Amino acid sequence: MRFTVLGAGAMGSAFATPLRAGGHDVRLWGTWLDGEILETLRAGGPHPGTGVRLAEGCALYDAEDLAAALDGAEAVLVAISSAGLTDVLDRALPLLPPAAVLALATKGFVPTDDGPVLIPDAVRARAPEARLAVVGGPCKANEVAAGRPTVAVVGAREAEGLAEAMSTPVYRVEACADEPGVEVCAALKNVYAIALGIADGLPTEAGGQPWHDLRAALFTRAVRELSEATARAGGDPATPYGPAGVGDLEVTGLSGRNKVFGVRVGGGERPSVALDAMAAQGRLVEGVPAARLARGWVADDLDRFPLLAALGELLDGDRSPGADADARDRIVQAALRGR
Repeated sequence: MRFTVLGAGAMGSAFATPLRAGGHDVRLWGTWLDGEILETLRAGGPHPGTGVRLAEGCALYDAEDLAAALDGAEAVLVAISSAGLTDVLDRALPLLPPAAVLALATKGFVPTDDGPVLIPDAVRARAPEARLAVVGGPCKANEVAAGRPTVAVVGAREAEGLAEAMSTPVYRVEACADEPGVEVCAALKNVYAIALGIADGLPTEAGGQPWHDLRAALFTRAVRELSEATARAGGDPATPYGPAGVGDLEVTGLSGRNKVFGVRVGGGERPSVALDAMAAQGRLVEGVPAARLARGWVADDLDRFPLLAALGELLDGDRSPGADADARDRIVQAALRGR
């Protein structure tokens, strides 16, 4: 197949590894913010976000070459940050070949006049006839780029063909008809990874006891809320109990920017301080805006999402559970709540 990947960031470039391993024609298009990355890749250097060189045989396209990058594409993988998605889609959708599958690896919510909506819903509002799919599952960009084994998920009403085309012996892609479930898990996993990071960062008491039990309780609570959110979106409540949910949450809670942010906040930094420090390092914490938008998305039923509510209060109040006993208790009570 002929794949075009929109976004030359870490995840966009990482997709080139399994796609080229599968023998596909791969075009990697960089946004107006990706110029230096494209220069590095053309020079044969490792991608600055993954430390891995781009898979051989990929064609690189600059921002002004979007039409050429999309010409004849059979599948278009969107790997743009959620903040820049709208601008890219406004340029790309008029150029999209009618039969192409638009596979969204971008995760999260889009604010609208009627409240936050999931990204696929925002795309459908712009392109009702588009053939949409969503990509999720436990896929760290550096590991995918390096060809490490994992199980990804393609969510679409007819996902089998795309899943089969993207699969390799080490990058196994499962087809899932539950597009809303895969998208909810992808959108919210960054939010709940912050909570797992908080547990990892909390100061140890006298005797050095960690907070592993609390972390496990937070993980369990997060999966329950993923299931509730999936049902709300019209998906299958069981989907979060597979690789799209528990798999992706596990790896995101082990490492990555959202977990690191949570560790800093759990260790005593106010959220605003931690966020500014990470921004200065060029590390975007997508779980922070996603938490606020997600809380708006479930505002009429927030009682079913105590952990999401607690995280929202913590961010809005700029409080650290590592330095504020009341903030810590709010997170603990959310974790310990039953169904």
